[in-house]
Amino acid sequence: MSDPVRILVVGLGNMGASHASAYHRLEGFEIVGICSRTIKSKAIPEELAGYPLFEDYEAALAELKPDAVSINTWPNTHANYAIKAMDAGAHVFMEKPIGTTNAEAEAVVAKARETNRKLVLGYILRVHPSWIRFVELGKTLGKPLVMRLNLNQQSSGDAWMWHKNLIDSLIPIVDCGVHYVDVMCQLTEAKPVRVHGIGAALWDAADKQNYGHLHVTFDDGSVGWYEAGWGPMMSETAFFVKDIVGPKGAVSLVPNEEVRSDAGKLSDSADIDKHTKTDAIRYHHAEVGPDKNFVKPDEIMSMEDEPGHQELCDREQEFFLKAIREDLDLSESMDAAVNSLRIVLAAEQSIKEERAITLD
Repeated sequence: MSDPVRILVVGLGNMGASHASAYHRLEGFEIVGICSRTIKSKAIPEELAGYPLFEDYEAALAELKPDAVSINTWPNTHANYAIKAMDAGAHVFMEKPIGTTNAEAEAVVAKARETNRKLVLGYILRVHPSWIRFVELGKTLGKPLVMRLNLNQQSSGDAWMWHKNLIDSLIPIVDCGVHYVDVMCQLTEAKPVRVHGIGAALWDAADKQNYGHLHVTFDDGSVGWYEAGWGPMMSETAFFVKDIVGPKGAVSLVPNEEVRSDAGKLSDSADIDKHTKTDAIRYHHAEVGPDKNFVKPDEIMSMEDEPGHQELCDREQEFFLKAIREDLDLSESMDAAVNSLRIVLAAEQSIKEERAITLD
């Protein structure tokens, strides 16, 4: 039996705690330390109590010499931490985004290739069975595609503070946008050629735009938009639009009235479980007969038994372990992470410069 992968967990916020729980429970990993700048003054989840605690990242790397590092910190630290981990000989799991600039993203991937270390990004939708099926079905709709995606979050309680802190690193259409732009790229398998963004600053507590909307055009004629806003003023009425339209019909992630007693009453937009939750997939067939009525009724595919947030994190870490143990080629996913960041950063540039950005 292979020796366990000795892992240092860096960052113990929402995602860090979920990934640490996965390492704690999954055979094949051994947590050798948990690091956060203020961790010794914070409460540690009961299941993680007893692991060595560090407040200095470089000291933890030097002392522990881990096989792998899990980076779950604020986005503006991601690239620096990842490069230091790989220079220390460790494989890296890193929450998205891969960096805060294109140069950072390219440097991280270059370092992974130079050191022959595995780099797995936290693109959680790539391990989600409902989203995998959503993409598969979307590819049956013909071309061009119209892709409509959003994730608005109303900030209160704990979410008020972590949204505010996130905006200090990246605006919402960049931070969360990489997930959904990545889905668009998987659907089209085409080259993005033009990006346009709009934004608005509605939150006095934040010094950046807390609302944004991006449009991207692909070289196959497909187009997509993504909308994201954080803050206490955001509406709860429209935070879950996940829709693909093509010549042959449409595929949508929707609440399923047959499996949910509260269908149509979606709320709690800042609940991370609901960011990936899909109750059902609706497949609309566009074909009409001689009487111009639809030939086929819409299909409703129930997803009520889909995995929850923690199980999805477990699946990400199972894949990370597999990548290390089986020496998987991660070129496609690394390049995709660079590409999705490039698109959302172009949207941010578009907002600042008030013009559409043409991509090389």
